[in-house]
Amino acid sequence: MKKRDQAPGAQRQSGFTLIELIVVVVILGILAAVALPRFINLQRDARIAKLQAARGSVSAGSALVHATTLSRGGVADTNSCVTSGVAANNSNGATGTVCTESGLIFMVFGYPQVTAFGGNPGILAMAGLTGIYNPTQAQLEAEGYTYTAAAGVATFGVVGATDPSTCFFTYTQPAAANTAATISGLTIAGC
Repeated sequence: MKKRDQAPGAQRQSGFTLIELIVVVVILGILAAVALPRFINLQRDARIAKLQAARGSVSAGSALVHATTLSRGGVADTNSCVTSGVAANNSNGATGTVCTESGLIFMVFGYPQVTAFGGNPGILAMAGLTGIYNPTQAQLEAEGYTYTAAAGVATFGVVGATDPSTCFFTYTQPAAANTAATISGLTIAGC
């Protein structure tokens, strides 16, 4: 077959047709409608994951202190704890202390005590949510966490939650002998 001859000086035009352009715009619109909400939701997922990590850390810290207390059998330490200069009593009673690598932890019935910022080191210090043994509120919030303590209940949350009152979990110290500390499930509606 012979190629069609073009007139001298004429240029052949090429490009997309209007229908091809409309199809591409429709496909991009569908992808944006499906993918965009998922990308927006990533921040919420990250806050929930951070809260889950904190819950795991609080649970592990509580269990480690309790196991240490049980293994020491209520026998007081002979040496002072590294940061406090006080020997731990390792008591499973209403008040007790146990010495960790970082320092003294105050306990209630063998589990970490709920304490306020700047108070005796308890569950907040044992959880290790920051690189600082007994963090201040500013240090904790710099790591992305919130914490409040009242009447033996500690509430942990994450900074940036859309509704902090519905994005948290709690740690409750035991109220009597032979009971365990309780850690609630996550409340995530406002994350």
